[in-house]
Amino acid sequence: MGPGALSLTPDLAESTKPFTLAVLLHGGAGGSGVVATETALRFARAGHDVHFISNRVPFRLVDRSDANVWVHQVETLAYPLFDAPLTTLAEASRLAEVIETYGVDVVHAHYAVPHATAAILARDMVTTHRPAVVTTLHGTDVTLVGLDRAYLRATRHAIQRSDVVTAVSHHLRQQTYDVLGVECPIQAIPNTVDATRFRPGVDMDVRRRFARDDEALLLHVSNFRPVKRTCDVVRILAEVNAHVPARLVMVGDGPEQPKASALARDLGVGDRVTFLGAFPTVEAIMRSADVFLLPSSLEAFGLAALEAMASGVPVVATSVGGIPEVVEDGVSGFLREPKDVPALAGAVRTLLQDDALHARMAAAGRERAVTTFAEENVTHMYAEVYEAARNASSSGK
Repeated sequence: MGPGALSLTPDLAESTKPFTLAVLLHGGAGGSGVVATETALRFARAGHDVHFISNRVPFRLVDRSDANVWVHQVETLAYPLFDAPLTTLAEASRLAEVIETYGVDVVHAHYAVPHATAAILARDMVTTHRPAVVTTLHGTDVTLVGLDRAYLRATRHAIQRSDVVTAVSHHLRQQTYDVLGVECPIQAIPNTVDATRFRPGVDMDVRRRFARDDEALLLHVSNFRPVKRTCDVVRILAEVNAHVPARLVMVGDGPEQPKASALARDLGVGDRVTFLGAFPTVEAIMRSADVFLLPSSLEAFGLAALEAMASGVPVVATSVGGIPEVVEDGVSGFLREPKDVPALAGAVRTLLQDDALHARMAAAGRERAVTTFAEENVTHMYAEVYEAARNASSSGK
């Protein structure tokens, strides 16, 4: 066990003094950007000013009408002397400008490298005041980037120089202690889900776009990186379809998409797979699916699985990382070993062939999503984190 974590409870005073929050995030379709955006927007709705710092408009920021929400895009310079744009320096410079212009109180960096590194550099640049820096670890910043010898020291420095550090699961928290050897407290705060937006209720018009009434509809949502094992999703469909008529919708985009598309054709199910690309409004498709698939080889949390559970859709996933903290095996879904396509496909068939079991798991998943991962509880936890970070910053940590 690593150093003791902050002890946080969801019990807060009825009102919180307004503050200004800057959020550094990946603006794409990955889970970290989704969590960063939606968490910050909850604080904006509570009356706090929120400034997003990103290389693009965040993926889930579909409504920019709030007067207290700003987006500051980071522009990089392609300079012939360097092999790649100096993204971290550009982000730090842009953030320092925002801090001084808007009086930012808290900087929330989602990912240790490069965002926390940029936040700490910007904090050292500004002369007006010292903003607090909160870093949230999402997974690959520890398990992939952090383990690379070229980035290990920088990752550890970014974590330990933050005023408060959080991780999206207990598994990731412990892994950070084990693999990086950091000595600062890390608080495990789970991701959450908008249980009103993601809710049960099949949209038949949407469903019939992808499958007939006598066919099962499987769904996968990810950024199509290798760890998501999107080709296994296609293999699962092929095995299921050999026994139960089924179709598959794959939402997202990334480097593995061409391989998955080619494999679908090779396996003879090319006409049964729809690749929709990345878009922010997945909730109607989510609640219209029969089973959600997440056969990843590595997951710090599994936000898409939580969104499926909130939508009343049972999950078939792998028992890796933080997924068992989200999906209860045999209760709200089935967990199997990664790369075991026959076992994963068998779990899907079990759900599709047992209506009573499917209904029980759908209800259990929804109940778990709206209680254990309730927005209100998680938002309160982050509010206390921000307060703790401001106290640590004012003491000159």
